[in-house]
Amino acid sequence: MDICQFCSKKSPAVTKLDPDELKILGDSCVEVAFSKGDIIFKQNALSSNVIFIKEGLVKIHVAGPEKEQILKVSKGPTYLGIPTTFGDKINHYSATALVPTSVCFIDINVFKEFIKINSDFAYEVIVDLCKDELNQFERCVNLVQKQIHGRLCGTLLYFSEDIFQSDFIEMPLNRNELADLICTSRETVSRLLSELNKEQIIQISGKRIKLLDMDKLKQISLKG
Repeated sequence: MDICQFCSKKSPAVTKLDPDELKILGDSCVEVAFSKGDIIFKQNALSSNVIFIKEGLVKIHVAGPEKEQILKVSKGPTYLGIPTTFGDKINHYSATALVPTSVCFIDINVFKEFIKINSDFAYEVIVDLCKDELNQFERCVNLVQKQIHGRLCGTLLYFSEDIFQSDFIEMPLNRNELADLICTSRETVSRLLSELNKEQIIQISGKRIKLLDMDKLKQISLKG
C-alpha cells in the first residue's frame, strides 16, 4: 500500500499528483514520529528535504544576536522549510514539536521535479508560500504597532480559532515561550493573563484556558 496515495492528510499540492507520481513521492518520503520537545530540524544544519508536518503542532524558532525568538506556531498538515531548502542548503531556523507530531521528510530532488513537470502541483505550492508570507507580514505589523494587550489577546484568538477550533485552549507554550512569541516578558504575560481572568474574559485552569468573552477579546486585539 502506497503511504502517500492513501494518506488522509495530503497537502493541496499532493492532491494534484497522479497515481504514478504519488508512488514516486511515497518511495522518496520517510515518515517520522516526534515526541513533545523533540527538535525536528535545527538552525544552521544542512537541509536536503522538504518537511511536511502531517499531524501535530510545532514552534518555529531562530537564535538571534541576544536570545532565541519564536517566530510562529504551526499546525499540521503544513509544509515547513521550502524557502530554506530552495533558497539555501542550510536551515535558517529550527522547528520543535510542541505535542506528539508526525512528520514526512520528502527528498528535495523529487519535490523539485514535480514542480517542473506538474503545473498544478507547482501552483498549489506557490499559493501555500504566498499565504504564509502574507500571514508573516500581518504578524510583523501587529508586533510593531499593537500594544501588549492586543498582541496577547490576538494570540489567544489565534490558538482558539486556527489551532484548536474551540473556546478551550490547551496552551502548548509555557509562560516564557508565550512571552517570547509576543515579544514581552514572562512577568507581563502572567500579569495580563491574571487581569483577563479576573475580569472574566478568560478562565485559567493550569495550562487550560477557556475564552469566555470572544467579543471583548476581539475588541482588545483590534484596538491593541
